[in-house]
Amino acid sequence: MLKITEIAENLGIRGDDIEPYGHYKAKLSESLFRKTAANPDGKLILVTAINPTPAGEGKTTVSVGLAEAMAKIGKNAILALREPSLGPVFGIKGGAAGGGYAQVVPMEDINLHFTGDMHAITAANNLLCAMLDNHMQQGNELNIDQRRIMIDRCLDMNDRALRNVIVGLGGKVNGVPRQDSFRITVASEVMAILCLSSDLADLKKRLGSVLVAYTYDGKPVFARDIGADGAMTALLKDALKPNLVQTLENTPAIMHGGPFANIAHGCNSMRATKLALKLADYCITEAGFGADLGAEKFFDIKCRFGGLKPSCAVIVATIRALKYNGGVPKSELTAENTAALEKGIVNLKTHIENVRKFGVPVVVAINRFGTDTEAEIAVIENFCKNMGVEVSLTEIFAKGGEGGRELAQKVCDVIAKDEGNFRCLYDEKLPIKDKINKISTEIYRADGVNYTAAAEKAIKEIEALGFAETPVCVAKTQYSLSDDPTKLGKPENFRITVRDVKLSAGAGFVVVYTGDIMIMPGLPKSPAALRIDCDNDGCISGLF
Repeated sequence: MLKITEIAENLGIRGDDIEPYGHYKAKLSESLFRKTAANPDGKLILVTAINPTPAGEGKTTVSVGLAEAMAKIGKNAILALREPSLGPVFGIKGGAAGGGYAQVVPMEDINLHFTGDMHAITAANNLLCAMLDNHMQQGNELNIDQRRIMIDRCLDMNDRALRNVIVGLGGKVNGVPRQDSFRITVASEVMAILCLSSDLADLKKRLGSVLVAYTYDGKPVFARDIGADGAMTALLKDALKPNLVQTLENTPAIMHGGPFANIAHGCNSMRATKLALKLADYCITEAGFGADLGAEKFFDIKCRFGGLKPSCAVIVATIRALKYNGGVPKSELTAENTAALEKGIVNLKTHIENVRKFGVPVVVAINRFGTDTEAEIAVIENFCKNMGVEVSLTEIFAKGGEGGRELAQKVCDVIAKDEGNFRCLYDEKLPIKDKINKISTEIYRADGVNYTAAAEKAIKEIEALGFAETPVCVAKTQYSLSDDPTKLGKPENFRITVRDVKLSAGAGFVVVYTGDIMIMPGLPKSPAALRIDCDNDGCISGLF
């Protein structure tokens, strides 16, 4: 690794514009935003994917490798990624900073406490909850109905035992007894707010707009009404500043924010992306999980709010995931099976078609695994050729930037030829149900949408509050285009079931809960935490 001051200097960042956290990571100061405001914007490249297997398909690895490969072909590029959540780090995936020779470093710091952003978000969210409970304990001046609390506590860890809890037990001095719940920090509205805020003033305004409860007579209560917005802003003051790190090949990377894409909007912070666009000619960013989740939310929420215009989308596909979508069990994915691949490739076809609906040119990146055969690779290459889509076989994990040269060149060529004509999928002024229906039928390819009684009631309340004209953020399984994780490939003859709808007024969108999606994941039978260790010299092992 180079010292972080050297990485910054290579970007033209000097002096007080960088706030080092040790030798290899730093915060980027507020003054840098003002100094770079007049710079022209670079080209924005989104990295997305097909529906993955439970182990993931290396989307972050390809993002890192693409940025490294841009440097190999002489391009000035920067990476803009999310910060990892401790949930996946200690759960199924282990480390979440890329892999092989395409990693962001210092990997151990990034995967664990980093610069403290996740902890600050957790603290701000839980301060709000504590102040709400305290308000009810200290006389309840606002007449809050404890049965209609709209905010829950959070923790950046997979802990299923906290999904549903009872608080306030132990007598009068311990608060008002009520049912409560926890969600993982990366699915909290405070995380979404941090990632969508333009500056400190906007952050404070958004925090004050968080809907926390209703009164006994049905009136909404916001965070500002209980006076929590100022203290929350104070906790998040430094967390709002993007973090600068580097790849294994010393390509600059800005990592900031980390909302999940299956239960949140799945993109890194607006501030990080906009700053990256001012610092380099190409900005490579990613959106979580498949294009049905991360990419749709990136386009319809982040790009809409930020006025961003992506120039190209890279769809990461793996042969094993396409065979998985073709019905092959996880235990048999390493064996050659062109028949299953040809069956499952309909999943890739659907994602290509979906991204094109936003007017964004597409390049397919085959993230090569050691078990992939030439015959299987040829199936994908011929398929993409017939669809009129550029495709590149990448060996980024094994070779770093060198393994992504062809991908980088094809992305640049596609952008030079045609940057497309970006557009959002829907008009935000449409009624909430119309927006949900448009996403469900055009992106998920459902026949329609069913609503529970609770969802119907929630939509009416949200519209009555005046928040009908906001984007929608669908919480849905990442393993299927449908809301059923067992329906692989391109499911047909199904309807999406909306079980609840909640307003994230501070973030500026409505969250739509489908299927059995969990906002607090649980640990698997054999969590990655069992393989993570630290020796007597402080060296950490098992994170990847």
